[in-house]
Amino acid sequence: MKQLTVVKVGGKIVEDEGTLQQLLKDFSAIEGAKVLVHGGGRSATKVAAQLGIESTMIGGRRVTDAEMLNVVTMVYGGLVNKNIVARLQACGINALGLTGADMNVMRSHKRPLKKVKMEDGTEQMVDFGFVGDVDECDGKMLATLIAEGIVPVMAPLTHDKEGHLLNTNADTIAGETAKALAPYFDVTLIYSFEHAGVLTDPEDEASVIPHINAESFELLKADGTVSGGMIPKIENALEAVEAGVKRVIITKADAIDGTKGTIIS
Repeated sequence: MKQLTVVKVGGKIVEDEGTLQQLLKDFSAIEGAKVLVHGGGRSATKVAAQLGIESTMIGGRRVTDAEMLNVVTMVYGGLVNKNIVARLQACGINALGLTGADMNVMRSHKRPLKKVKMEDGTEQMVDFGFVGDVDECDGKMLATLIAEGIVPVMAPLTHDKEGHLLNTNADTIAGETAKALAPYFDVTLIYSFEHAGVLTDPEDEASVIPHINAESFELLKADGTVSGGMIPKIENALEAVEAGVKRVIITKADAIDGTKGTIIS
């Protein structure tokens, strides 16, 4: 089965010129079929502030009211996505920017009220607003594009097929994309961000945990080693492996060749 690499890159990387340039160079060097999934949260927060719109984060997730949905649509689907696409074209990569609404690639439903553990240890029901939880991803359509030599660049926006866009976590987009493509390719999913992997000590880049499975993940959560936004990242990784993705690696953005980082299985 043909190899395919799905790379998810965080907003911190794509929003800095130096790291973006290196990321696109490294991504272009990946052999075989590939997909890039990007975030852009910092840019969304910055633009929202310029427009006088307050950003609210709970448990590592953005609360998205109607005004914030307009902002993330502009930033994720426009500014960030098309900048990456244009830069990849300059690298000789025939990229196509997509949201979940394009070609009905990824459909979601609006997230219902959800119980969330707060920083003080208490739990409360939270309405995340116009945030989407994914129902389906059209792997066949993506595989058709890829077979034509196109490299999809996925923005973290989906739709409910009733005319509404929904803000959707980029890690989730990457995981669902990888799972949907698993029947067609031997998929490696790489979550890249600013650290060398999942660390036991956030201040020590050498403290990479080489391997995490479902059992060790529960222990790492319980003792606080893994917290915040890393929790949904690893949850998505474990779900991807369960669904047939061959390899999931969490690593630094300058190591997306898959040779370093934390392997999830």
